[in-house]
Amino acid sequence: MSNPQETPGAQNMRRALQVLRTLASHHGEGMGVTEVMSATGLERSTAHRLLTCLVEEQFADRDPLTRRYRLGLDAMRLGFASLTRAPVISTYEAHVQRLARISEDTVFLLVRQGDYSMCLKREDGAFPVKIFSTRVGDIRPLGIGVGGMAMLAALPDEEIEQITARHAAAFEAAGLTAERLSKVVARTRRSGYSEMLDTVTEGVAGVGAAILAGGATPFAAVSIASIKPRMSAARRAELAELLLQTLRAEPTAQPKTRRKA
Repeated sequence: MSNPQETPGAQNMRRALQVLRTLASHHGEGMGVTEVMSATGLERSTAHRLLTCLVEEQFADRDPLTRRYRLGLDAMRLGFASLTRAPVISTYEAHVQRLARISEDTVFLLVRQGDYSMCLKREDGAFPVKIFSTRVGDIRPLGIGVGGMAMLAALPDEEIEQITARHAAAFEAAGLTAERLSKVVARTRRSGYSEMLDTVTEGVAGVGAAILAGGATPFAAVSIASIKPRMSAARRAELAELLLQTLRAEPTAQPKTRRKA
């Protein structure tokens, strides 16, 4: 029986939103049609029709190998619109600005969204050549880009294998073969930061470090990028140390408004 307070004629939209919420709560492992039916109480034909429409509109994504559904890029972009006012920006904005001021290069703040990294903020330093390979709102699979690689390397091996399998074409396009990826992940884990050259854009190099939730799970990353001639091995090491020192410092959030007595 329908709720008398529900908006008339909005049943299909309400069902689609129910499916989206269900996919969001199981985004990591994904869901099959039968699981969506069980979680939502929808009939198979209805669940399949809604999932197909969500995939067509890029609000859901269907893995061609496992046939499991997850949130799509457009759902993540909607989430990004709210994240622009999220605490993660106010918390780390001062760090990003400091890194850009000292390095004079372009600094990015990225957040993890399932299999992807999303750019929340970029801060350009004083160096006249800017890096435009990543813009606010850009989404890439984890590991494609130096900040995303820092987050990917912080994950368990099994999860890395699952992500790289789901996005094999993107890793292949970036020149990250299984052998090369394994070496980059191992090096990142040893040093505590990632460094990459020519992965996303030819002639661009950078370093990145993950921000861990509870000291274990990566939820965000900060990276510094510039043109390759400016990013020698020695300078990458220097910037990486600056980056790690900055992120080890206590993050500064916006002060809370005190309530009046």
